[in-house]
Amino acid sequence: MLRSEDWWSVWVGLFLVALALLAWAAGGSLAAVAPQLPKWGSFGTLGTQLGARLVPIIALFVVLGALFTVVARFLRLRLLAFVAGFAALFVAAVVINIVATWTWAAAYNLEAPLVALALGLLVGNVAPLPAWLDSALRTELYVKVGIVLLGATLPLTLIVKAGPVAFAQATVIALATFLVIYFVGTRLLGLDRRFAATLGAGGSICGVSASIAVGSSVKAKKEHVSVSISLVVVWAVAAIFLLTAVAKALGLPAGVAGAWIGSSEFADAAGITAASAFGDQGLAAFTLVKVVGRDIFIGIWSLVLALIAITYWEHRAEPDAADAPAGRPRVDVAQIWHRFPKFVLGFFVASIAVTALILLAGPPSRRRSPPTWSIRSRTSAPGSSRSPSSPSASPHVFVP
Repeated sequence: MLRSEDWWSVWVGLFLVALALLAWAAGGSLAAVAPQLPKWGSFGTLGTQLGARLVPIIALFVVLGALFTVVARFLRLRLLAFVAGFAALFVAAVVINIVATWTWAAAYNLEAPLVALALGLLVGNVAPLPAWLDSALRTELYVKVGIVLLGATLPLTLIVKAGPVAFAQATVIALATFLVIYFVGTRLLGLDRRFAATLGAGGSICGVSASIAVGSSVKAKKEHVSVSISLVVVWAVAAIFLLTAVAKALGLPAGVAGAWIGSSEFADAAGITAASAFGDQGLAAFTLVKVVGRDIFIGIWSLVLALIAITYWEHRAEPDAADAPAGRPRVDVAQIWHRFPKFVLGFFVASIAVTALILLAGPPSRRRSPPTWSIRSRTSAPGSSRSPSSPSASPHVFVP
């Protein structure tokens, strides 16, 4: 468990979730290490905003750098090279987010993932990467940690609140989309079954995250996972414009448009961008169908497809007569556990933890807010019958 990248994504993700829950219980949050850059239109505005958020940005780098350096130590990576490479990646991520929050970029829907994809294609195909940077390019590790954190945004109570009809509708959409992509890929295009399953998961569940999770479960080739991710990103960006334009042309109500986008978009970020054109109702419907109805299938489908890959796709050349009937290959059940992506377990643990917290806190009207203190003068209270000279009246009191 200390040599596996999968397990370390669980430890890092759940540590951050636990840290957030402890901060919430103490009446605070992780805002000090979670800077968000608002949109900017001039370099003067950008300089002011960066100056105000410089300390949180540095704090975020220190926290993430420390966590991933520990991971690098146990994965036996070169620490100095990893720290230097991680620092370069962090700076690049900040620059990418700055570009994505530029009002000009926002006007053309240039989201941060698209900017990152363009930069990666440019750098990766034009110039050779130095060895010290290559050691920090643990792409799957970072995405797997993100999937664990995604579980904290999907409490199981959302499914109950959404109702069985909405959840069943999203289930039918996800299943139909996966089966269409899989059978078109294998029967018409002659693709490898693992590749087709990875494409199907990316198109039916939640894009990049599902491609990586299912690709790990069925042992798809890394280049197949990369192709799936690229197709997901390209389609997600195109769908931002296509779905929004078609929904408006058809005059769909906000709720219907948001639900349609939730059943058609691959990536959450792209879907939110498209659904935001229809206001809060569109965003709520999108979240219900996409996040609750489709994203929750990451863990379930990873397990199911791991079982299918081991029991049907990977038959042994010669059956073990002692363990299996004649003519049937022996299935190594232990491979199901070894093959299953452990970061999906972290996804469910994070979701269950947030669900338990919501249930313990109760409805919003019954929750106790952290005490806030103010100074109030009793002598200035209108209608007060006490005078400042009254022995029982204090001129200033702290009121929670």
